[in-house]
Amino acid sequence: MTHLLNIDEAIDRKFLITKNVKGQAEAGTVIHVMDAENTPNGSVNVLYRVARFNEKFHDYQDFTAKFDSLAAFCKWAQPDNFIARNYEMLDIRDIQHYIKIKQRNFTSFCLPLILIFAVIVWALLYFALGGVGIPMIVLGVLLTLLITAGVLLMLKKQKKKEKVRLYHKISSNWGIVLK
Repeated sequence: MTHLLNIDEAIDRKFLITKNVKGQAEAGTVIHVMDAENTPNGSVNVLYRVARFNEKFHDYQDFTAKFDSLAAFCKWAQPDNFIARNYEMLDIRDIQHYIKIKQRNFTSFCLPLILIFAVIVWALLYFALGGVGIPMIVLGVLLTLLITAGVLLMLKKQKKKEKVRLYHKISSNWGIVLK
């Protein structure tokens, strides 16, 4: 999903790296885009600086990344104000787990689970009811709909739980308890 219409919109903004690219900042790192430009061949050059010191980056260094297109840049780095504001209070493992949960969607997470559970339910119904019939089809459809609703609710709950976990970690220094 493209978040930017033009690479010039990325200049002087912070982005969360969501995908590892060889020779660049690792996933979970916040970068500050210093400059960006389109090249005549359609690729995108981005000059960026890592937003905070960590084990790998001990000094302010500017890095350059080259991407085939704006869409490739948007897959590598995405704007995330929550992480950018609270980056100093979180460690890299927390941020990487947040990215993992945030990137789950219907096709990548829910659909495989729904298909697996539906196949198991339909197979159990087939053997329990002794073959194909109207009761098996009705029960199969109802149970498949329940499975779908359950998996979608589980995804929504996981995303909410992860956000609350991070808010709790951030606000623990303030004396605020989130439940």
